[in-house]
Amino acid sequence: MTLPNILPISESPGCVCRACLIKNIRAYIEDIKNKPIKDQLALARPYQNDTQFIEGIDYDMENGLLVMSRWAHLKRGKCCGNGCRHCPYK
Repeated sequence: MTLPNILPISESPGCVCRACLIKNIRAYIEDIKNKPIKDQLALARPYQNDTQFIEGIDYDMENGLLVMSRWAHLKRGKCCGNGCRHCPYK
């Protein structure tokens, strides 16, 4: 599975193993949550048709349940109306 290419280019990228990239992508998604929703949606739009979710980016497992992330909701492009914890459209 390919990770979303959304991190800004850096002169010193640090570790680029999968686990570190997922950690950095999650941090970046958290950092952009105060930007206008249209900017967040523009970042996620190229990944709307991704059919495979990536644990740690699109969802987390909590108590045996799949919890969708902010990124997964942004990729959907609109609120589903289920009152999701990580809904960026609130």
